[in-house]
Amino acid sequence: MSLTILHTADWQLGKPYQRVTDDTKRALLQHERLACLRRISEAARESGAACVLVAGDLFDSPTPVRATVAAACEAIGSMNIPVFAIPGNHDHGGPGSLWEQPFFLQEREQRAPNLRVLLTPEPVVLDQAVLFPAPLLLRHHAADPTAWIRSAFESGEFPQDRPRLVLAHGSVQGFESPAEEEDEESHGLNRIDLSRLPESEIDYIALGDWHGTKEISPKAWYAGTPEIDRFPKGADNEPGHVLVVRVARGQPPRIEKKHTGRFRWNEFAYHFSEDTGFDTFQAALDARIGAWGQDSLLKLSLAGSLGIETSRRLAERLASLDALLLRVKLDDRVTLAPTDEEMHSLADRPTDPLIAAVAAELISMSQGPKQEIARLALRELHAALR
Repeated sequence: MSLTILHTADWQLGKPYQRVTDDTKRALLQHERLACLRRISEAARESGAACVLVAGDLFDSPTPVRATVAAACEAIGSMNIPVFAIPGNHDHGGPGSLWEQPFFLQEREQRAPNLRVLLTPEPVVLDQAVLFPAPLLLRHHAADPTAWIRSAFESGEFPQDRPRLVLAHGSVQGFESPAEEEDEESHGLNRIDLSRLPESEIDYIALGDWHGTKEISPKAWYAGTPEIDRFPKGADNEPGHVLVVRVARGQPPRIEKKHTGRFRWNEFAYHFSEDTGFDTFQAALDARIGAWGQDSLLKLSLAGSLGIETSRRLAERLASLDALLLRVKLDDRVTLAPTDEEMHSLADRPTDPLIAAVAAELISMSQGPKQEIARLALRELHAALR
């Protein structure tokens, strides 16, 4: 018996995007996480998938607002095929969890009767497959959440003609998901040891937690988040996909990546060696942004040194970028290095002895331990005199 499934994970609906300070831009990012569910539905329909597997973190928190719950259930219901999901670390289960709340149960019944949230670590025998869910009932598990599957195969018998599918959320042994945000630490918990699972008894392992699409073994894949939500880490990180998986009992799975992401999270680095390099920087950045489009977020890393006037031009360019793009995450290590001409114009002012004295003092300080403050003050003085 062969089966086509759509494997996805880490929808994280309701993600707040707290580091995006503009309310309108933040709302666009939040809305797109829900809009992406339409593209997931299209991918499932085009591939002929019999069901959708969500490997954890359907929601970004265990307490999403009601509007997000209702919108999610509406979108899932429109998929018109069974959707099986497990809780992840962001929307973990357990007593009193979201999945047991009356409002969620009501919305699921009315809007998404095709959604089944698997809250118990036990086999689920379906007409076309056998599921082995490893739900997270706490945010952080010290023990391997898939450990029960080993004993299930030791003590139970399952249909021989149906594919066996594991659904789990966490970091596999030897490959730990990094911190999810700039200020969040990785805990090293929810660790999954794939080597201890009975590989010959399992046909596919659908993983969630790592936000990039990644093959761990021929039978085990991370689907990644379907809509990119952070700057990718590593060259092999490919977020913004779902996986179409064709499985049959005892056969290697066939995997196809489907692109579902809209927004682009890009990186650009530049080192200024002299003021004349600013025009080169402008041209290179304009070419990149033209290719990316305005629906982009940019991680911009700058280094080197610039004179006062060119530094001012850079500040204006950065302000324009921040207004144009959805977000600019800036790592600015450019130092202010006034040109000889700029220092002379500030210090050699016979008609303005007070300004000349202040400028001379700042120029002297710019070579000492308070050089950063002194150079910023020189830039402000230069701008005021312009």
